[in-house]
Amino acid sequence: MSKLQGGMKCVKYLLFVFNFIFWLSGSLVLAVGLWLRFDTNTTSLLDGDAPGHFFIAVYILIGAGGVMMLVGFFGCFGAVKESQCLLGSFFACLLLIFGAEVAAGVFGFLNKDKIIKDVQNYYEVIMENDNATVITKMYHIVLDCCGTEETRPTALCTADSSDKDCLKAIEDFFIDKLFIIGYVGIGIAGVMIIGMIFSMVLCCAIRNSREVI
Repeated sequence: MSKLQGGMKCVKYLLFVFNFIFWLSGSLVLAVGLWLRFDTNTTSLLDGDAPGHFFIAVYILIGAGGVMMLVGFFGCFGAVKESQCLLGSFFACLLLIFGAEVAAGVFGFLNKDKIIKDVQNYYEVIMENDNATVITKMYHIVLDCCGTEETRPTALCTADSSDKDCLKAIEDFFIDKLFIIGYVGIGIAGVMIIGMIFSMVLCCAIRNSREVI
């Protein structure tokens, strides 16, 4: 019985430490999501009538980060109190967050080409619109490009302008952003799997110790 209690305490403290790390991870996810949403470069390219598919995955990331922080706090409380109810709820919440993370990753991966193509089409449309020169210049400044391989309007592209193709620059820009979402999602998913295992082990240990008593 003493060995059982010793093992349960070990798992309890491990779960507490994990939840603290999980809370910090939630803070990181939330921070990355907010950065992607309010990053000056990104928002300047997607303001106005520009397609906003990219932000759907970002919103999922922000929501998951906020919930992770809340769940991490209650997970710590459940581990300290040795509450089967709280630990079971913690496991269920982790499972839901895991699903949200996977959904964000799958959405971003499946719609990667569509997101890039929509923004490229938007750029080509505003480049032909004389009233949208301010937006076009913003693209040129943020992406350090000017025009496309087929079209370099003299009103926008001077001898001092970059020779980089804006369509290729848009593709590179959003691929980098989507990779950030993917890497963060994969890392947090691994952490959550460990948390689910710890919570179930501790929950079973608590149940067994009470049956022995």
